[in-house]
Amino acid sequence: MVATLPGRTQGLGLITEPLLRDLGLDRVGYAQINLWATLIGATACLGFGNLVDRWGSRWVLTTVALGLGLVVLGFARVQTVAAAAMLITLTRALGQSALSVASLSVTPQWFAGRLPHAMAIYSLLLSIGFMIAFPLVGSFVVHHGWRVAWGVVGGFLVLGMAPLAAILIRRSPEDCGLEREPAEASGRTEKASPQDNENEPRATLGQALRTPAFWVFAAGSTLYGLVASGIGIFNESILKERGFEATAYHHALAVTALTALLGNLVGGWLAGKWPLGRLLAAAMVILSLGLFALPRIASRLELFGQAILMGLAGGLVTVLFFTVWGRYYGRVSVGRIQGAAQTVTVLGSAVGPLLLAKVVASTGSYSPAFVVLGSVVLGTGVAAWFCPVPAFPASLRSAQNIGVSPSR
Repeated sequence: MVATLPGRTQGLGLITEPLLRDLGLDRVGYAQINLWATLIGATACLGFGNLVDRWGSRWVLTTVALGLGLVVLGFARVQTVAAAAMLITLTRALGQSALSVASLSVTPQWFAGRLPHAMAIYSLLLSIGFMIAFPLVGSFVVHHGWRVAWGVVGGFLVLGMAPLAAILIRRSPEDCGLEREPAEASGRTEKASPQDNENEPRATLGQALRTPAFWVFAAGSTLYGLVASGIGIFNESILKERGFEATAYHHALAVTALTALLGNLVGGWLAGKWPLGRLLAAAMVILSLGLFALPRIASRLELFGQAILMGLAGGLVTVLFFTVWGRYYGRVSVGRIQGAAQTVTVLGSAVGPLLLAKVVASTGSYSPAFVVLGSVVLGTGVAAWFCPVPAFPASLRSAQNIGVSPSR
């Protein structure tokens, strides 16, 4: 998952400024390229998900890591805008989409009863990995240029990740002559599927789309994706406007990654104690504070404080996005419901960089965008605070179980 860096918004953000200078590309044009690259690249999630089911994680991880490495090596030598657009799209498809899907599939294929613990360790290592990778690659960009840095990243994928995947990864314990662990942990046997419980909601996609909660939670995750992608692509330029050098951006990324992990842990704990709408409201308030603060930061201490706010908000939003659909609407149609929400979120992530580029092109500053976005995010937080829990005939007790009366 850490090797997806060259296909992620924050990874591309490490090379945005020197890339624009090399190719003579303006910010609006680059944002438009990123918009279509993100939308097209997102379709790889579905195709490679099917390949993982058919071929197994070993060969998909190996093939995708090799392909992404070759694309990144080619990107390091790009000379034209058209070639850059094509290769950015491929890094999005192979990195952000395909390699992420393949990586996430390994743990559930191996663990059953201990899956929550395994995913907790996975998340911890992921955060540590990005905390190391961002400043390390960023340092290469600053001291050796973006082409050398991307060449090193591509070489690591081809000569490091692809061989390791082929040697070490197996589809399941059975492929190694081992027995799959039972679906129990700490002496507790896995309970029956919630959809067999009469108190579990069984909403269809159409029913979910007709509830305010779907759109409030989708809006919250979309706004965070829009903000994170826009800031991630142009972060170096944004901080330069505030008087910071490029290395400040790399250090701020590490702080954001660390506090996002804290946000995951706190969000996971609070999700079992607080109503989800209230937790989303808290996340939106924190995110709005980070946006309002960004045009005003003047010292490294203030920069790191702003990075902490962004990381905490992102950690909370991530937990909520993967929790709310099953809890509010049940598991009968959760794939389609979550897929619809993910589609909206991807659109936000694609639009974010273009929006910021348009604002800075027309006003000469990013500040107006952050003030407006902060206000919209804050308004979404207010809506989340008062948003009623969906009340389906079979879900009344479920709503009560999460601490909110369904009559609200």
